[in-house]
Amino acid sequence: MSDPVRSIVRRFAGVPTLEGAGVRLRRSFSNNEVPLFDPFLLLDRFGSSNPEDYLAGFPWHPHRGIETVTYVLNGEVAHGDTLGNSGVIGSGDVQWMNSGSGIIHQEMPHRTEGTMSGFQLWVNLPAREKMSVPAYRGLTAAEIPEVTTDAGSRVKVVAGRFGTAEGPVRGIPVDPTYLDVTVPPGGSFELPTHAGFTVFAHTVEGTGRFEGTDSRPVDAGETVLFGPGGSVRAQAAETALRFLLVSGRPLHEPVAWYGPIVMNRQDELVQAMRELRAGDFVKHRRPTLEE
Repeated sequence: MSDPVRSIVRRFAGVPTLEGAGVRLRRSFSNNEVPLFDPFLLLDRFGSSNPEDYLAGFPWHPHRGIETVTYVLNGEVAHGDTLGNSGVIGSGDVQWMNSGSGIIHQEMPHRTEGTMSGFQLWVNLPAREKMSVPAYRGLTAAEIPEVTTDAGSRVKVVAGRFGTAEGPVRGIPVDPTYLDVTVPPGGSFELPTHAGFTVFAHTVEGTGRFEGTDSRPVDAGETVLFGPGGSVRAQAAETALRFLLVSGRPLHEPVAWYGPIVMNRQDELVQAMRELRAGDFVKHRRPTLEE
């Protein structure tokens, strides 16, 4: 007998938040929800047609112990880091960065005609990887495979597998799946999931339902967390339904979190802050990059 369909167990409307040097965004979940979303730590959605809401950006700042995933839907974000990486994340592009033992980087949105929008997801690293060598993956929209199902849904596969497509982001400790799914009006979609994995969805556009004991409509901007089970099944309403669908293996490890640094113990946070003040936080860098 197959496992039952995963049902929604929690809903999150998101909270308006000011981050960086003054960027207005909406935070779906963060440190208060760590036990629920393990191994995922935070999901921010940025988006505005007013440049004053985002142009201040995220100037040079540190990270340690996590992976940050920036997915730009519309617009451009310039970036740079202490590994020597720099460039522009454009519409449909993804930056998947492992901060490991410590990295300092910046993300500065460009002025955009229309709406600048996108997401940043934080993925926790297991204790054994917290002090690993930082790594950077920059993916253009053209490098992200897109699959069209027989029912007409379009699925962009950033990480994990869907059908015959495998996402270009591989070798991540928590074995994540990261999909951008668009279901046509009145259409349906199904994704089998790994037993024991954490699974959530964020509605980007449109309205629809996820099958299960709680099948009330989901609205644009809403994040839903699924309980245990087998597949996730979605049904679009009269307009197309677009959502991010994310899953990963829980770490079941203690979390010590201060700002952009996430470790396992409080003394590790104290050490990180001490190193930051002393100027030896970054263990691996290209010496030509100015912070």
